[in-house]
Amino acid sequence: MVWFKAFVSGFLATLIFHQGLFALFYLGGMVPMAPFNMTPVPPFGVPAVVSLAFFGGLWGIVLWALLGRLVGMKFWLGHVIVGAIGPTAVAMLLVFPLKGLDVSAQTWVGGLLLNGFWGLGVAIFMHLFQRRKG
Repeated sequence: MVWFKAFVSGFLATLIFHQGLFALFYLGGMVPMAPFNMTPVPPFGVPAVVSLAFFGGLWGIVLWALLGRLVGMKFWLGHVIVGAIGPTAVAMLLVFPLKGLDVSAQTWVGGLLLNGFWGLGVAIFMHLFQRRKG
């Protein structure tokens, strides 16, 4: 059950924390694209934001596998730091080049901020889910 909670935490953190911060960046004129991209993506034609949230859920499982036993400040900082570095590195070094997207200092910094905030969201949801178990 904890793995399902980790997936749901990553999924929700993508929609609320990642896309919420992305919305603030968009409203502030820092990024040219709007959040909550509803453009269908292959192979199933689901909206891009749903695809992103699905992969956020998978990353939530990875975070829990790596950091789930930590407590206190190590738990919180671990989620922010690993959440920032892991998904950003994969996106910048693998996903962006495969999709023909430009990788720059701006995309790295933006990715680290967005994904670090996402990691905090995962930690918050997992903390809430774990508190409810007993």
